[in-house]
Amino acid sequence: MYKADEKRYDKMTYNYCGKSGLALPKISLGLWQNFGVNDDYETMKDIILTAFDHGITHFDLANNYGPEPGRAEINFGKILKENLMPYRDQLIISTKAGYEMWEGPYGGRGGSRKYLTASLNQSLKRMGLDYVDIFYHHCLAPETPLEETALCMSDIVRQGKALYIGMSNYDGKTMHKMHHRCDDFHVPFIINQNRYSIFDRTIEENDLKKEAVSKHKGIIAFSPLAQGQLSDKYADGIPENSRLFGNEKLQAHVGCDKLRLHQIKQLYDMAKKRGQTLSQMAIQWLLKDEDITSVLIGVHSKAQLLENLKALDYPELTKAELIQIDGITNHS
Repeated sequence: MYKADEKRYDKMTYNYCGKSGLALPKISLGLWQNFGVNDDYETMKDIILTAFDHGITHFDLANNYGPEPGRAEINFGKILKENLMPYRDQLIISTKAGYEMWEGPYGGRGGSRKYLTASLNQSLKRMGLDYVDIFYHHCLAPETPLEETALCMSDIVRQGKALYIGMSNYDGKTMHKMHHRCDDFHVPFIINQNRYSIFDRTIEENDLKKEAVSKHKGIIAFSPLAQGQLSDKYADGIPENSRLFGNEKLQAHVGCDKLRLHQIKQLYDMAKKRGQTLSQMAIQWLLKDEDITSVLIGVHSKAQLLENLKALDYPELTKAELIQIDGITNHS
């Protein structure tokens, strides 16, 4: 029978989501990949339990994670039932709905009351839960009025199916509007989940970061390593065992060209001078200011998890180092 490490909370720092009362660990665990139908169950369990033993209380899912839709929630639910259910009140479990999930007009991409309500009910059943702590609308859905999505979120909270509400992949302008719609219905919208890394500064460019700060909401950053590019394994080029190797379409999609590989090498050398891995430095970069509540990592092994957690043990990046990073990535 699993028993959690008694010193787990000594190993982690927790930040409040904006001005809400909810705190998240500086590093959270995402189950987007490596928790699907073809992944080893014991490895999945080892990752999740090791994370909790090191103070990671937040586990992030979505209805379509798998990659087979629903599979990550099913696997997580089994691990939860067999090991972590006695600790349920110490966990923050989040899920999302918004992207295509099932056939027909009510399970496709969108933000309708019909889809969001049905999807959350399915997610709760897959995980064996009465409620999730955070429920996100996963993506922008221009065809659905923001008022409809906000009202649905209000109903979900009032029904006790979620404690807090988040928005994912929104831009600053739309998030600003959604903030006011949620305010109209007294929705506890407290957090935004967006892609953010040394290479991807979209939330700075589309004002999401600025709007989140001004509206006192948290930000949790996903893809902190730019799909693995900000790791030591890319220091000598695209590794053969990576998803990018030989996939020119995917390389173009994530911007991994000759210039990017040169930048990776420079950042790698910089991290080595600091005595750490590039992935550790990339995580530190995200936590450089108070605007980012938590960094959402995805890992394929316990070893990778522990390596990423060590990012919290190194000295903060200096102002000169931050300027150097911006110079390397042409963001100065």
